[in-house]
Amino acid sequence: MADEKKRKTKAKPKSKTASKPKASAKKSVKKASPAKKGYEPNLLQLYGEKVTPVLREQLDLKNTLEVPRILKISLNVGIGNAREDKAALEHAISDLTTITGQQAVVTRAKKAISNFKLRIGDPVGARVTLRRWHMYEFLERLINIALPRVRDFSGLSAKSFDGRGNYSFGIQEQIVFPEIDYDKIDKIRGLDVTITTSAQTDEESYHLLKLIGFPFRLDNRYERRPVELEEEELEEVTNG
Repeated sequence: MADEKKRKTKAKPKSKTASKPKASAKKSVKKASPAKKGYEPNLLQLYGEKVTPVLREQLDLKNTLEVPRILKISLNVGIGNAREDKAALEHAISDLTTITGQQAVVTRAKKAISNFKLRIGDPVGARVTLRRWHMYEFLERLINIALPRVRDFSGLSAKSFDGRGNYSFGIQEQIVFPEIDYDKIDKIRGLDVTITTSAQTDEESYHLLKLIGFPFRLDNRYERRPVELEEEELEEVTNG
């Protein structure tokens, strides 16, 4: 009987403080991005309303989804002595972040090069990748503001495609972007811009970028099919 009573002894009730759930920490509420509010950059409107139908007819495509489009834009700044000169690396990151409105990250060496005393993982520069409406906003400022401010600018070369529909070019001075304050930079530095597209050929990519507004120098290789929007239509959409 004594053993049975011991077995039937009630467990001590848990204290109220132990059972009381902890107060959840307040979560920081992120502001909705313009894209979630239905925001659409002018250049994206131009692509949907003007460029897509022209390219579809020009390239004889059956489906609108087959029309070439821009996938992403990568900006890169190389710093030769980034390991020793951390200040220069920080300035490069700051410049890219200011230009794009998106936080730039450090790029690191993937291979060791003994001649340059470079080890795997050493910082070599900064980069940022833009997608969706971020890249269209950047393109608007690049085409309408930055490139016209380049010294002795005579147009972009049509020979800088990589054979797979992607296009790269360099800008020698970051101060062509109006976001950069000349009095706050440490030095003049250049940056590389790479436009990644879904185009199957360089010619398709050329026509895509030209219709969007890229100021290419005339290249007869890609002018076999003259496809250009009327200047009034282009200005109306890009300038809002």
